[in-house]
Amino acid sequence: MYDRILLATDGTVSSQNAERHAIDLAKEHAANLHVLFVVDESIYTAYSGDEYVNEAEGPEHGLEELGEETIEQVRSSAMDSDVETKEALKHGHPVETILDYGDRNDVDMVVLGTKHRPAEYRAILGSVTERVLRLTTRPTIVIKTEVDE
Repeated sequence: MYDRILLATDGTVSSQNAERHAIDLAKEHAANLHVLFVVDESIYTAYSGDEYVNEAEGPEHGLEELGEETIEQVRSSAMDSDVETKEALKHGHPVETILDYGDRNDVDMVVLGTKHRPAEYRAILGSVTERVLRLTTRPTIVIKTEVDE
């Protein structure tokens, strides 16, 4: 039923909780697990970079390192469960990049993590997960993680 499952991760606790579900689902269906980390360009383009000596010290580099570490951790956990992965680190806006990646790779399901927050918080700020849910045409599983406010 599911041959290609996409785990979109940002390395946070909520994404780590979603990781286990994605790996288990991929194992159960003998599916390939696509692991996507999006380096949010709105974060690193908001900084002038004047305080950095070179690009290797800036926020973009730090986000890329986090992405590489996160992808490696998921790949390692998947390998321990005999699940094959396809990894991708992309630059862009998270919602658009996740949707585009899902379309380009014809994924059968998307797995996302989110922090379970009060309705007032979501109404003001929203989240990447909520926007992906509104815009995707693919089956999507959302794993909620409780947070302390």
